[in-house]
Amino acid sequence: MQLAVLSRLLSVGRAVLAALRGRLGALCWSLAPLSLPLSLPLPGWRNSVPRSEREQEWDDASPTPTSVNYHFTRQCNYKCGFCFHTAKTSFVLPLEEAKRGLAMLKQAGMEKINFSGGEPFLQDRGEFVGKLVQFCKQELELPSVSIVSNGSLIRKQWFEKYGEYLDILAISCDSFDEDVNILIGRRQGKKNHVENLHKLRQWCRDYAVAFKINSVINRFNVEEDMNEQIKALNPVRWKVFQCLLIEGENSGEDALREAEKFVISDEDFDRFLDRHKDISCLVPESNQKMRDSYLILDEYMRFLNCRNGRKEPSKSILDVGVEAAIKFSGFDEKMFLRRGGKYVWSKADMKLDW
Repeated sequence: MQLAVLSRLLSVGRAVLAALRGRLGALCWSLAPLSLPLSLPLPGWRNSVPRSEREQEWDDASPTPTSVNYHFTRQCNYKCGFCFHTAKTSFVLPLEEAKRGLAMLKQAGMEKINFSGGEPFLQDRGEFVGKLVQFCKQELELPSVSIVSNGSLIRKQWFEKYGEYLDILAISCDSFDEDVNILIGRRQGKKNHVENLHKLRQWCRDYAVAFKINSVINRFNVEEDMNEQIKALNPVRWKVFQCLLIEGENSGEDALREAEKFVISDEDFDRFLDRHKDISCLVPESNQKMRDSYLILDEYMRFLNCRNGRKEPSKSILDVGVEAAIKFSGFDEKMFLRRGGKYVWSKADMKLDW
């Protein structure tokens, strides 16, 4: 009889705990992926399980999403062999849902948004990203709105319609040798990537958009001397990345890319940087700096944690809010500041000679 009563009490207790977990909502969604205990300790119970590093993150204050990289699409018209955000889905949020999430990020402290992919100009021929750019600058009044693109699909008409709302356009260019670009996969059809880069540079001048270049240094371009070409293009920033492996994306059995053949050593990367040390706009980023110092939001508006060498998604900010989701982003705010992640990023403050 006593056992039956105890059993009944335990059942009631479990039901109460389950209800509490449901009420906690935004916190408890993350218990399962973090491998935390399935049952919450009752008052007076001694929890003898040592706290893990991930559990400690639970108590830490949420970082501020000062600068966010929103990869709203995975689709791309290029096939760069080292890409670590590969096209596993064609999903793109409805425009109004994307705007809702961006407004939530602004309320949480976002100052800069960077739209990326995939290739952002694939969606609705650039209209989707154009409308987001306009929304972020005109309605959210963000200090900085930027795009990273391969540049192949951008038309002059886009600048005419949306250029005033864009602070920075970053074009990915890994080599000034077209044969190398072809080896890397940065090519579609007969369009010359380098020639198009110069055309985009002129449009940025014409429409007062700050021009930036991103380059991934890998086995095929590590010996190249880019000094003359970069100085001629005169970007506000030349971001130079070391080729990075992410399991499940460009490395491993379930990956769509095999980027191992592109990887270079730290010493190779340092030699490339030394060769270009006189370029004042050079901003180098090694694998160590890059992995944890970016707030990456995927197509579902989930933060992607790359600390364990994979992209581990949080719940969507649209479901649980920014503060709950960002706790599990793996974002290293100190490294973000150390790598110079916060800079003069509003074109109104750059005082550039367009």
